[in-house]
Amino acid sequence: MPSTYSDLKIELIATGEQSGTWGTTTNTNLGTAIEDAITGSANVTFSSGTVTLSLTNTNAPQTARNLRLNLTGTSGGAQNLIVPGIQKLYLINNGCADTITVKNATGTGIAVPAGKSTYVYNDATNVVDPVNYLATLTLGTDLAVTEGGTGSSSAAGARLNLGAASSGGNNDITAITGLTTPLAVNQGGMGSATHTANAVLIGEGTSPVTTVSPGATGNVLVSNGTDWISGNAEAFPSGTRLVFQQTTAPTGWTKDTTHNNKAFRVVSGAASSGGSVAFTTAFASKSVAGSIANKTAGGTVGSTTLALSQIPSHTHGGVPTTSGSGSYALYSGQKFGGAQATTNTSAAGSGGSHNHSFSGTAHNHTFTGTAINLAVQYVDLIIAAKA
Repeated sequence: MPSTYSDLKIELIATGEQSGTWGTTTNTNLGTAIEDAITGSANVTFSSGTVTLSLTNTNAPQTARNLRLNLTGTSGGAQNLIVPGIQKLYLINNGCADTITVKNATGTGIAVPAGKSTYVYNDATNVVDPVNYLATLTLGTDLAVTEGGTGSSSAAGARLNLGAASSGGNNDITAITGLTTPLAVNQGGMGSATHTANAVLIGEGTSPVTTVSPGATGNVLVSNGTDWISGNAEAFPSGTRLVFQQTTAPTGWTKDTTHNNKAFRVVSGAASSGGSVAFTTAFASKSVAGSIANKTAGGTVGSTTLALSQIPSHTHGGVPTTSGSGSYALYSGQKFGGAQATTNTSAAGSGGSHNHSFSGTAHNHTFTGTAINLAVQYVDLIIAAKA
């Protein structure tokens, strides 16, 4: 059975074939075919047209098998490099003066700019980017704007190179020129290139800002319930009365002198006026004057018989009687026959307190003075809030 070949055209020796020579074939597979696919580089020369690479059944050196394809020659404008429809990774170095698109017969391919090198992957259907994600990337030099970078390693330098403004304070913007249409509201603009002089700007949501002109002299900005307009300031109706804490009435008002030296009274009913005494008279210093009529109190004190406990303690002198029974006769100072024995009675009486009852006639004292009239004059006020 003869040998067969892989997609990279590595010779696959059939069983029992190449007796005595299989080592040479194997060495060529390893030292040429596989080595070219892993590290090999080959030149591809352009001559103002498309270049098509192919692979044949041999393990001898073939351009399409190499890892790196070095594009040279005269491109004569953008050209295509068509590679075989197999699964293979290529490193393309475009040394031509124009963009070369690397593709297979069925796909759209990858365009490699002039003077650039990149990896592409041939998946047998199309040639695509082999990498779409890098966890980290460190460049030795700043990537130029023409290569998709900013040409700077600082934000300020990048904005300068890109002609962009910073976010936030935008303190590096000195002017904006070249605008052909006004910035829209949702772009941070006002949606209009000019506005009426001396007018007030009115926001209109996402629509362009509108203006309200001053109008007549004395006009103010007035809400009509939906929008703002220029209109007359709402005046007080003629005849409206207000209280001012000043001597002279304001301009446009007339001082009312009907009421003077009166108090204010707040009422919830009808407003009126009343009272008869001037404010300062009613609350002036007043002295109370008058007299109290004399009254004579009359009555009697009732008699009281003192009990033994209510009289002072005392004794009585006397002599014993002849009966010897312990009785005594009062001693009056007479002498009976000869010498007589005399003695005093035991002390009696405690000196206690006692009361006398009294009954008198009820009476009143009358006072006559000067009346103070506090019927201060007043003017009624109501409390009202303008709608």
